[in-house]
Amino acid sequence: MPYFSIAIDGPAGAGKSTIAKKIAKKLGFIYVDTGAMYRAMALYFIRNNIKADDFDNIERSCDKINISIEYKDGEQIVLLNGENVNGLIRTEEVGNMASAVSVNKTVRLKLVELQRKLSLTNNVIMDGRDIGTYVLPDADLKIFLTASSNVRALRRYKELREKGIEADISVIEKDIIDRDNRDMNREFAPLRQAEDAVLVDTSDMTIDEVVDYIINLYQNKKENK
Repeated sequence: MPYFSIAIDGPAGAGKSTIAKKIAKKLGFIYVDTGAMYRAMALYFIRNNIKADDFDNIERSCDKINISIEYKDGEQIVLLNGENVNGLIRTEEVGNMASAVSVNKTVRLKLVELQRKLSLTNNVIMDGRDIGTYVLPDADLKIFLTASSNVRALRRYKELREKGIEADISVIEKDIIDRDNRDMNREFAPLRQAEDAVLVDTSDMTIDEVVDYIINLYQNKKENK
């Protein structure tokens, strides 16, 4: 039985992860949490006393690392060389290491290899900046999720205010625009809409409306696959 893959790309603040997780739950797909995969790799480096700037050791170690994601009883399980590391990858130390090594091209290529491997053995949904263009160029359904910078800034502003954090919406919008520019102009796998991706502007849509729309696209694709 062939597996189905959904790729969701788009700029920061478009709601990619929230929507991807909801779709995964409704369809029974594996949501490939790429952030958790970076954290699992960071945990390996920490355990083996490998520093973020020790590029030679990082490159040599990547061949020894296997990271996978499974779901058991509705819970996402992140496996590092077969070990459930869910309770170990959310520390500040691991987060800092993950951020530091995420810019390493060898680390990124290794994780892309593992992400592609997951798509060959499971129904998956992935979100990011380059899933449909680079990680899963042959994905069965590609979505480019976006919204105006003002709408994305307002969403972020509301999130922060709900957490009791003071924020300036104009500063947030400027940060979002700057990040868009960096993502679109980076040298390696820049943010762009794949030629065969469906553009979905969520500016005037609720989360549930977006989820239902993408699930309808999936059902139509599956019928014609």
